[in-house]
Formats: sequence, C-alpha cells, structure tokens
Amino acid sequence: MDRLEDLRLFTLVAEGRSFTRAADKLGLSKSAASRRIGELEARLGARLFNRTTRHISLTQVGEGFYARVTQALDALEEAERSVASQHAAPRGVLKLAAPMSFGIVHLSGAIADFMRLYPEVTVDMDLSDRFVDLVEEGYDLAVRIGRLKDSSLVARRLCPVRTVICASPDYLARRGTPQTPADIADHDCLIYTNVQPPDQWSFRAAPGSPDMQNVRLKGRLRANNGDALREAALHGQGLVLLPTFIVGDALAAGRLVPVLDAWLPDPAAAHAVYPANRHLSPKVRAFVDFMAGRFGPVPYWDSALTVMKGG
Repeated sequence: MDRLEDLRLFTLVAEGRSFTRAADKLGLSKSAASRRIGELEARLGARLFNRTTRHISLTQVGEGFYARVTQALDALEEAERSVASQHAAPRGVLKLAAPMSFGIVHLSGAIADFMRLYPEVTVDMDLSDRFVDLVEEGYDLAVRIGRLKDSSLVARRLCPVRTVICASPDYLARRGTPQTPADIADHDCLIYTNVQPPDQWSFRAAPGSPDMQNVRLKGRLRANNGDALREAALHGQGLVLLPTFIVGDALAAGRLVPVLDAWLPDPAAAHAVYPANRHLSPKVRAFVDFMAGRFGPVPYWDSALTVMKGG
C-alpha cells in the first residue's frame, strides 16, 4: 500500500471512527489497517488517534491533519475528473435558462441541431426574462444578454448583441426622423420594462464620443417582451430600442428603419454563464462550444443587414 492509500485509509478511519469498517471498505484485515495507521503515525512523528478498547477519536493534531488530507484528496479527485471528462461523451440532462425572445427565435433551432449531434443529451430549457440563480435553482448554465455584472459565474462570450432604434416607414413619414437624441422628446417611444430604469435610453454625448448621456422617454405602450414591442413598431406605434436578433429580419426587409445609429453605445454580448465552483461537465462544455460556433463572432441575423452600427 503506498502513501496515497495510507491517506485514504486514514480518512476512512477518521470518518467512521472504526478500524474495522475502514478495513472492510479497502479489503484489508483490521490488524493490517491498524498497522498501516501506526506506520503513518511513526512516519509523521505524531499520534493521530486516541484509542481505547471501545472508542477511537482524532487527536488535535489528527483533526488538523484530516482537514489538510481531505482537501488534498478532493483536489486530486477533481483533477482526475477534469482529465477524464475531456474524453467522455456528452450525456445526461442539461438544465438551461435563457431569455424568452432569443430562446424562441434563435436558441431553439440551435438546440435541435445540438441534440442531433449529441443524441445522449436531454435539454430542459426554461425560457424567461427573469434573472435566475443558477446554484440555488439547480441550473447547469444560462444564456444572458447584455453587460454582465461581477459575479462568481464563469462567462463564455457567444456573440455580439447590437441594439438599434427603429420605427416603421409610415411612422417616420408622419412624425419625422429624429436627427439627435434630443429629438426623442417629440416622439412616442415603445418602452421595454424588463430593464432598470425602463424609461430612459442611453446615447453618446456626440457621435464617436466615449461620454454617455441618458434621455427620458415618453410613450403610451410599455411591455416586458421585445417581440410585442417589435409588432407595435411594425404597426406604426412609435420608436423602439431592440436588439437586432429581434428586429433583424424587419430591418433587412425595410419594414423597420434604423435611426440615430451613430449615437448608440457599443454592442453588448450574449454569454453562456455557469458556476465557477462547479466541474465543467462534457455536456456543458459541448453546448457552450457548439453555441459559440453557431452564433459568433458575426451572428447570422446581422450578416444580412446593410445598415448596421459601425458597418
């Protein structure tokens, strides 16, 4: 038995408070287990256990040694799992949270292709614009849109997310086309309520400037779903600020017209996020790699557009 096995034996004795139970788990005799622990104590020059005919317990030195040994064994097991997982086939249930619009329009088709590629993976997808706690609610990962806040999550960028202010041609014909952010005051705005604060848009202080300014909105329609606001814009109800993954088709077809493009902030991004303290399983690794290849760095909903910010 080598030193690593000695340490495993030590932890089993400490946890079970029994040489007999520890010996049985390792296929040893009680006398062999007792002898190996004695040799470990002699090598360390310290007594690890208090022994009586009826009871066994860790000494103070033994308690400190147990804490260090269990950490080392856990790290070793994690290293072995990490190497093994790189060669394991993705399988099992992948529990995923994703935004409603992005999930329906773009992620669902990508997941169908992913599942054809990995037939042993089952996907449980929760589509909602609410913020989910991955650890507390037991999700493997989430797709999140926008600039990420500092957190304990690991993030993998999937693709840029461009936003655009747009309106239907007939609305702009009736109300005029805004030339500067200040002109927003003269327009009806369709307000997305799932951001804070909902009733303002951010603009550059001047085209190309790093400084930003906020402009207050007025409007008669507020909604917590981007698809609903896109439909209102298509029906001439006002200006709307939405990501191109929602309005890209309408922009490419000329049913919506972008305005104030030079004044808008730089693109944000879509990320796959997962807990930093959780081992990255083959199914999660495969999913993240697949989606990054599917969407980035120039997502297909942007590639057809001829009028794009910076493009």
